[in-house]
Amino acid sequence: LLYKASNLFGVEGGHMIENDLNKLDALYKRGVRYMTLTWNNSTDWATSALDETTKADSLKHKGLTEFGKQVVRRMNELGMLVDLSHVGEQTFWDAINTTTKPVLVSHSCAYTLCPHRRNLKDEQIKAVGKNGGVIHLNFYSGFVDSSFERRTEIFNNNHKPERDSLLKQNPEPYFADVFLFEKYADEVKALRPPLSLLLDHLDYIVKLAGVDHVGLGSDFDGINSAPQQLDDVTAMPLITRELLKRGYSKKDIHKILGENFLRLLKTNEPTKN
Repeated sequence: LLYKASNLFGVEGGHMIENDLNKLDALYKRGVRYMTLTWNNSTDWATSALDETTKADSLKHKGLTEFGKQVVRRMNELGMLVDLSHVGEQTFWDAINTTTKPVLVSHSCAYTLCPHRRNLKDEQIKAVGKNGGVIHLNFYSGFVDSSFERRTEIFNNNHKPERDSLLKQNPEPYFADVFLFEKYADEVKALRPPLSLLLDHLDYIVKLAGVDHVGLGSDFDGINSAPQQLDDVTAMPLITRELLKRGYSKKDIHKILGENFLRLLKTNEPTKN
C-alpha cells in the first residue's frame, strides 16, 4: 500500500489573534486552516472547558460573546475550520449555533466512557454529527481511561520527594510528569490503558454520530501517556488492524484514517463568487 502524508497549519487557542479579526485574516493568509477557539485558558470572547468547570463563579461571561460569534463567522468566511476541542460546554453550543459550516473537534474523546471535562457528552457528539463535523480522538490515557488519574496519583505519591524537588525548579507539573514518566518507564507502562479502550471510544462515537464523523487526533506532541502499544506514529497501523478485527470495512477505515477530515476541509472552503 502507498500512503501519502501531509501537514496542516493550525493554531491552538484563540488568544493568538489578540481580539483582532485582522490577525485572524493574517494567519489564514500565512496558511493556517484551523483554530481552536480556546486552549485551557479562556479568551475575552470564549470560555474554555477548564475555566467553565473550575472557575465558573468568577467568570465575567460564559460561552461566546458577540465578538466571539464574529470570530466564528469570519472563520467560516475564510474557510478556516472552527475547532471545538478545549472549549467549555457553553462555548461549544454557542459555536454550534453560530457556525454555518461543519466543525472540527481535533482531540477529544467520549465523556460517557471517561468523564473528563475535555471529552464530549452524548448530546455534543450527536450535535457534531448533525452539523457534519468530525471528532478526532485524543490518545491521552487520562481522556481514554477514567481510572488513569487515580493510578497516576498513586505513582506520584510513590515518587513525591523527587517530584516536589522538580516542581521547585519548574512549577509547571507537566515537565515533572514527563521527567518521571521517562525515568520510570517500566512503572509507567503499567499505568497505561489497553489499546482496546481507545477503540471503545471510537465505537461509541460511531454509534451516536456515524462513521462519517470520527477520526484520529492523537495529540502525541502534547501528552505524556498513550494507551499500550501507541508509543509514537509508527504504531498507527495497529489501530488499522484493530478496526479490521472489530468488523469495520475498508471503506469505513479509509474514512476514519483521513477521508472524513479531507471532506471537512473541502466543505469549509470559502465560497467562490
